[in-house]
Amino acid sequence: MILKKNTRAIGAIASVSIFALLTACGQQSTDSAAEAPAADTASDAIETAAPEATASDEAPTSADAAEFIERVENFYREFGEFSARIQWAQATNITYDTNWLVTQVSTEGTEMGVKFANEAKRFNDLELPAEMRRKIEKIKLGLNLPAPETPGAAGKLAEINTRMGSTYATGKIELDGEEVPRNDLEAMMGAIRDPARLQEIWTKWREIPIEENETGANMKQDYASMVEIANEGAAELGFADVGDMWRARYDLPSDEFAAETDRLWGQVKPLYDELQCHVRAKLNEQYGDDVVPLDRPIRADLLGNMWAQSWGNISDLVSPEGADPGYDLTELLVNAGYDATKMVKTGEEFFSSLGFEPLPETFWERSQITKPLDREVVCHASAWNMDGQDDIRIKMCTKVNADDFQTVHHELGHNYYQRAYKEKSPIFQTGANGGFHEAIGDMIALSITPDYLNTIGLLDEVPDASADLGLLMNQALEKISFMPFGLLMDKWRWQVFSGELTPATYNDGWWALRTQYQGIRPPTERSSDYFDPGGKYHIPNSVSYTRYFIAHILQFQFHKAACEKAGWEGPLHRCSIYGAADMGADFNAMLEMGAEKPWPEALEAFTGTREMDGSAVVEYFAPLMEWLQEQNAERTCGW
Repeated sequence: MILKKNTRAIGAIASVSIFALLTACGQQSTDSAAEAPAADTASDAIETAAPEATASDEAPTSADAAEFIERVENFYREFGEFSARIQWAQATNITYDTNWLVTQVSTEGTEMGVKFANEAKRFNDLELPAEMRRKIEKIKLGLNLPAPETPGAAGKLAEINTRMGSTYATGKIELDGEEVPRNDLEAMMGAIRDPARLQEIWTKWREIPIEENETGANMKQDYASMVEIANEGAAELGFADVGDMWRARYDLPSDEFAAETDRLWGQVKPLYDELQCHVRAKLNEQYGDDVVPLDRPIRADLLGNMWAQSWGNISDLVSPEGADPGYDLTELLVNAGYDATKMVKTGEEFFSSLGFEPLPETFWERSQITKPLDREVVCHASAWNMDGQDDIRIKMCTKVNADDFQTVHHELGHNYYQRAYKEKSPIFQTGANGGFHEAIGDMIALSITPDYLNTIGLLDEVPDASADLGLLMNQALEKISFMPFGLLMDKWRWQVFSGELTPATYNDGWWALRTQYQGIRPPTERSSDYFDPGGKYHIPNSVSYTRYFIAHILQFQFHKAACEKAGWEGPLHRCSIYGAADMGADFNAMLEMGAEKPWPEALEAFTGTREMDGSAVVEYFAPLMEWLQEQNAERTCGW
C-alpha cells in the first residue's frame, strides 16, 4: 500500500500476521506460493476449532474463560494460517478464483470474529488474572469492522467491502482518450509541472468513487451502508461506534487516546507550519500568485503526490540551494552491481550486525522479491508471517533504486518483529500498539545514512555537514509533511462513525480537516456529491490510519533511544545503529513482548519512558527548523 521518491503509499508497506489477517477481515494484501488446502477446509476449521458457545444461565467462571481463550487461540492458529495462505496465494496470483477464495475466507473469519467478540462479553464482569483479562479484551477489539450477529450481516459487510476495494483497484481513468494505469498517473503527479494538467489528473482520479458500480450504487453509497452495518456490530460489542472501538485498542480510554494524538501533533506542528510556509513560498515562485496565492492554503495537486500526503517529488523546487549530498543512492546501487536479492541480503546483514539470527531458508524460497512476468500480483510491499512461527516472507516487486533499498530495510523490520514474538499467544502476535510495527521498520530505515552507506562499501566518502540540510529537507518532505495527513484520515472517519458527518457532508468534512491540519485546498470546487476520501486506498479498504501517525512519532523516539544505547554522540540525524549488537539485545527484548503487555510497558522497556514523545522529531530536524525559520522570517505564514 512505489514510484518516484515519495510515491510509496503509506500503509501498503505493512506487516501481516495470522492474527492481523483475521481481525482485519482481509484488509491487508498478502502473497505466497504455498500450497493451499481445499476451499472447504475453512469451514472444517471453524467447526473443529471453534464450536459455538453453549447458552447458559449460569454465571461464567474463570475456567470457562480459560476454555474460551484456548478455543480462540486454537482457531487463530489453524484457520489463521489457512487464511494467510489463501490471501498470499491471491496477492501473488490475482485471478477470479483467488479473489473468490479471499472473499470466502474473509467472510468466514469475520463471522467467527463476531461470535468470539460477542462470546467474550460474557466475561466482562468476571475478575480474571491480568493476562487472561487482556486476552479477553483483545478478542473483543480484534475485529476491524464488526458485523452484527444478524444472519447474513457478515456476508453483506464482506460483499460491500470487497466491492469498494475492487472499485478502487480496477477503476479506469482516461487521459487524452487513452486508458492510463493508476501507477502511471501517480508517477505523473510527481513529475508534471503544468498546473492545468495536474488539475485534470487529480480530478479524474476522484471521479471513480462517484461512478455507479454493478449494483447501481457508487462507493459513497456503499461506504454509508458499511458504516451503518459496522456501527451496529460495534454497538453489540458495547462501543459507541466503530471509531470508539478503534481508539479503544490503544490501552487508553477512547477520549484520552484522541487527546493524546492531539498532544503529539502539538509537539511537531511548529515544524510542519514552517515547512508548509516555505513550500508555499517556493511554489509561488514557480507558479505565480494566481495559482499559489500567499494568503491561502496550497492547491493539493501541486505537491507532487496524488493525495498531497508527502512532498518529496517537489524537492527540486523547495530544497536549499547547494545542499546536494553529492551522491545518488540509486546510481550507487546500480554501479555496485546490486540486484533485488542482493538488496534484501544487505538488509538482512543490517539485522545480523545487531545480533539477530539470519533469516530462515524458507524466507528465500517463498518470498516474492521481484515481480513475476506471467501473472498479475499485488506489488505493494508487505511483510508476512504465515504460521505464527518461522514462515516469514516479504512480498515486493523490488527494483534497484533508493526507494526500494529503504523499503527492504523497513519490511525486514516487520519480519524480525514477527519472529521475535513467535512464542507468544497468537492473540499477542502483533505490535504493542498499532504504531509499533510501522515504527520499527521506519526506525531501521533512518539508519541508512551516509556513514552506513560508506561502511557497507556503497559510498567512498562521507559528505561533510554542509550536505545535511538537503538530506534533512528530503526527510522532512516525506515524514513531516505526512504527519497531519496521517492524523486527519481517522479523525474524518471518527466523525463519520459518530454521525457528526453524514453522507451529505462527507466531502465537506473531509476538506475542512485537510485545510485545518494540512493547509491545503482542492484545485477545483468540490460539491457534497463527490466522495474524495474514496480516492485514497485506505478509505474503501477500511485500513485504520492513526497507526501511521503514531509510527511517525515513535520511529524517531526509538531511533534516539537506540542511538543513545549505541553510544552515539553526534547529531541525531547522522546516527546509524548498524553494528550496535549490545543495543540489539535491548531492542529484541522489546520486540519479543509483542502485544502481551500494554504498550507503555513495551515502550519503557526500550526507551525508559512510558509516554510517546515527539521531542525526538524536533531534535532530529533541529538544523532544518533553524534554516526554515530564517527563510520564513519575512514571510506571512499560516492560512
